[in-house]
Amino acid sequence: MSDRLALHDHALHNIRYIREAMERSSAFTSIPGRGGIVIGVTALAAAVIAASYTVQPRIWLMIWLGEAVIALIVAAFTMVRKMRHAGVSFRAAPTRRFFTAYSAPLIAAALMTLLLFRAAMFAPLPALWLLLYGASFISSGAFSIRAVPVMGFCFMLLGLAACFVPLTIGNILMGAGFGALHIAFGLIIARNYGG
Repeated sequence: MSDRLALHDHALHNIRYIREAMERSSAFTSIPGRGGIVIGVTALAAAVIAASYTVQPRIWLMIWLGEAVIALIVAAFTMVRKMRHAGVSFRAAPTRRFFTAYSAPLIAAALMTLLLFRAAMFAPLPALWLLLYGASFISSGAFSIRAVPVMGFCFMLLGLAACFVPLTIGNILMGAGFGALHIAFGLIIARNYGG
């Protein structure tokens, strides 16, 4: 009887281990909530500074591109830190799937930004950035926590609104998206998904 109990306990332990391993491998959960908050704060600052330069769109663009560099550095640092703390590898399948889905729309946004800059067309940029950034979170959200695609949908709603307004209002919408949405969802992620 004790052999049968030992075998049963061993089987339950193995099933539990397999289930936990599958849960860990099914979703990329190393989205940095605190990093999102910092990115949101710097984006709000960028929106305030850039508001004075919507009549000089090349300067306006440089301010937002500078913000993008800052956001990239903050996101990379905080994500790597959270991944190390959680023992998540860049080579893991969920991580690769997340970054593939996340980066494709952002690469498209960068290339379209270059084309619009060369054509001296700045007014479409807020809509383009908000829509494709939202698309990156919706597509990568299939491999992540539920809050990620919801945030992407919110960005796309702001991007839709930005399609129909001048650059001055587009700048405000970018502050609402890259600033306020990052702060709100950063708080949700930090509270519910650790850091």
